[in-house]
Amino acid sequence: MIKISIIVAVFNDEKHIAECLDSLVEQTLHDIQIICIDDCSTDNSLSIVKQYAARDKRIEVICLEANQGQAKARNIGLKIAKGQYITFLDSDDWFSKDALEKALDTFEQNPLTDSVLLKLMLCTGNSQEYTGEMFKNQDFEMYSGKEAFELCLDWSIHGVYVARKDLFDKYPYDDTCHAYSDDNTTRAHYLHSREVRICDGIYFYRYNPTSTTNKVSARRFLQLRADESMKRLLYQWNISENIIKRFENIRWLHMIDVYKFYYLHAKDLNKNDRKFGLDEIHRTWQLIDHKILTHTTRRKFGFMTMPCWTLFRIQEWVYFSLRQILGRNG
Repeated sequence: MIKISIIVAVFNDEKHIAECLDSLVEQTLHDIQIICIDDCSTDNSLSIVKQYAARDKRIEVICLEANQGQAKARNIGLKIAKGQYITFLDSDDWFSKDALEKALDTFEQNPLTDSVLLKLMLCTGNSQEYTGEMFKNQDFEMYSGKEAFELCLDWSIHGVYVARKDLFDKYPYDDTCHAYSDDNTTRAHYLHSREVRICDGIYFYRYNPTSTTNKVSARRFLQLRADESMKRLLYQWNISENIIKRFENIRWLHMIDVYKFYYLHAKDLNKNDRKFGLDEIHRTWQLIDHKILTHTTRRKFGFMTMPCWTLFRIQEWVYFSLRQILGRNG
């Protein structure tokens, strides 16, 4: 019986995909299913994946004819997942050799546990020679699903975990956006878990400056739409007004951060992308309920709501210009 299915969405990662797959085929837990979804790569990624699949029957390969984004690719993989538990591994990251065994042991020792986090190592380099540090706030034994959900709203706990298959069946990846919206699925899984625990298996997250979330691209503005989707889900799940208020404040901070990206990189984007980005910021500024933002936020220069869009833009230009002079926009 397959214990854990691992979904690997692959897109143009020929430099790292072998290291990712090595960490999977060398797992101390052997009863696993490795599902690789090639999201229409244009480099040699697919060829490398097929070579591994030819050597290891646990690897299944799906080839997409058009790039659909990580969330949609993962959902396609979920359709053939057969494991009792499911997790993901990004194609430029890797697991410790005992990661999945440690997660399975935690599930089997705790029958009410529905989600198990791995330890998260933030690193640069490769699996043989790397430098890094552990993600903060990993010293816990168990949270209720509601506690874990509230903590992950601002990522006080991370979103690298293994969960029971029925959670993925009920709450597949939020694919409303090409990027970022899959984070909402983590929140859904934590919220609807009876218990959330952490094990000693390690997920090595490789910092990649050319990834979707780090490179200069109009996709950066999709975080605002992903947050909008998250708010709709909060209402759908009948979450308390206090939690909605908290998330609205987080959403406002995200919008300010995206505006900083626009301020720093508008010149690097083409005309259509600049317009799209500014329109998305403006639309979010209009949609956020300014009345439920905290007084601390509304009174802080650079974060004030302002009575009109023009004044808000002037505030942001002055705020980030001053930060640029002081070298604080990094």
